[in-house]
Amino acid sequence: MAHSLSWQIVVYHVLEGALLSCLTLPCLSSPTPVNGTPNLVSIIVPVIFVVIFIMLLGGTYVFIKKRQTEGPTGPLYASSNPEYLSASDVYIPDEWEVPREKIALLQELGQGSFGMVYEGVARDIVKGEAEIRVAVKTVNESASLRERIEFLNEASVMKGFSCHHVVRLLGVVSKGQPTLVVMELMANGDLKSYLRSLRPDAENNPGRPPPTLQEMIQMAAEIADGMAYLNAKKFVHRDLAARNCMVAEDFTVKIGDFGMTRDIYETDYYRKGGKGLLPVRWMAPESLKDGVFTAYSDVWSFGVVLWEISGLAEQPYQGLSNEQVLKFIMDGGCLEQPENCAERLHNLMQMCWQYNPKMRPSFTEIIEMLKEDLHPSFREVSFFYSKENKPPEMEEYELDFENMESIPLDPASYSQRDEIMGRDSIPSVGLKGNYEEHIPYTHMNGGKKNGRILSMPRSSPS
Repeated sequence: MAHSLSWQIVVYHVLEGALLSCLTLPCLSSPTPVNGTPNLVSIIVPVIFVVIFIMLLGGTYVFIKKRQTEGPTGPLYASSNPEYLSASDVYIPDEWEVPREKIALLQELGQGSFGMVYEGVARDIVKGEAEIRVAVKTVNESASLRERIEFLNEASVMKGFSCHHVVRLLGVVSKGQPTLVVMELMANGDLKSYLRSLRPDAENNPGRPPPTLQEMIQMAAEIADGMAYLNAKKFVHRDLAARNCMVAEDFTVKIGDFGMTRDIYETDYYRKGGKGLLPVRWMAPESLKDGVFTAYSDVWSFGVVLWEISGLAEQPYQGLSNEQVLKFIMDGGCLEQPENCAERLHNLMQMCWQYNPKMRPSFTEIIEMLKEDLHPSFREVSFFYSKENKPPEMEEYELDFENMESIPLDPASYSQRDEIMGRDSIPSVGLKGNYEEHIPYTHMNGGKKNGRILSMPRSSPS
């Protein structure tokens, strides 16, 4: 910034000198009239200098504006002191960088957590496709450099993912303003909005009936497949909910981009004890109590997503404040069976909500339960049936309540759990049989059996 400012000051002084020269030139030339007629040279020369000055001024202005628009061509730094940079303070353009001229914005789709989201067209960024429709996420013009880098780094999480049931990142435009993230277009929006549009009394109902049990099972399996893939990649989502799943044009449901929808459904989050916003209505007891996030806590959240699908995206724990929900879950409570919900789905929800994390099914086990009722295309596109899906190494998470603070929460540290908690195989709980038989279990704090152990607390009048 200082270098740019000093450069502009030099240009200013050069132009100031040129102006003074052209103003004083007529005096220096001392024209003498010939036969009472002014010397034409004394008129033409100053005019020429004024024209040159205006051209220089205009050219300088255009050059400066162009530099501001193009921005830096190298790494983006968010730290005021380059000698003390962390990985989160810098974004380095890589093979995902897309030339800005290949992206054309068509129409607004809605507001994202960093800025507006647009439908657009991208040319020659996907092999074999000259032009495709895309979703383009932007950063507000008022965003700081650090916010731009945070936006790019959150999108970069998806660079390592390649799964049919996880929304695909297509490219990044980090050079210049505005910063863009180019995503696979999910024409039917997020699952929460889509489910609500299927309510019979919805104003934006697309003319489709509510999903059948078969369609609900298909949705559940597609979400579970995306989560099984992330689990195999040692990635903990920590915010699985209908709002963070996306619906494609062919109604395939995929795990959405991460960390980008928080501001859209701000009321779904709660700030606990001065910490960051937490989606308490989707969180497992061990996450609320001890800040522990694992694949098992994602399974608990998956149970809440099943509940949302069955109830056409009703608010979980409707009528309770966030504080009441937090206490209710930590005390062993869980959601009631939705109205008209098939017993089969409800039993699966209850398995996901077992208080002891080790007794919950894995995502691959969930698909194993559902696979007989899925569309044949699932076998062709899913991670579950791919060669990449190896038999999972089941890990037992001994929750050390005295040392919970030592367990890091960020997804990148998920692979470090082996060193913290040890590796023992989880005892089989017979999940691959008939899952309509509900398996008894004991809570980690002892004594309590499964089932509806608490009555739903009443919300305080307000």
